[in-house]
Amino acid sequence: MRSLSTSALAELLELTARMLHSRGYAADLFPAQWTALRYFSRAPISQRTASELARFQSLANGPVSRTVRTLVQKGLLTKAAEQPKGRAELLELTDAGRAMLDQDPTLAVEEIISGLEASEQECFARSLELIVRRLSVLR
Repeated sequence: MRSLSTSALAELLELTARMLHSRGYAADLFPAQWTALRYFSRAPISQRTASELARFQSLANGPVSRTVRTLVQKGLLTKAAEQPKGRAELLELTDAGRAMLDQDPTLAVEEIISGLEASEQECFARSLELIVRRLSVLR
């Protein structure tokens, strides 16, 4: 494989991010709403709150609360049947929310990544994790 400059790699990463972001405008949802649906489908039950979603995304509670409220209005999220006392409101996906995830635009990316060799996936994961960690420190 040819060697690319760090500048070219950064441009490829930005192009990939832009492509992923634009795919996120699918099925009448915005990228942040897809992220929230994915989060609530995978997070441990005790962490399925708007506050935990905000913490996971490193975002303020306000915009995340609006995203959650919109997903509730669309019938994709609902309050969990069992709520802990004195704690943040637990949320869960509705049947419609689970069905919506069958249209998740990141499924195409998952398919591409699954086609990589295991060693390539491992290298890719380590590289992305390192980039995310270092970028989060620069805020």
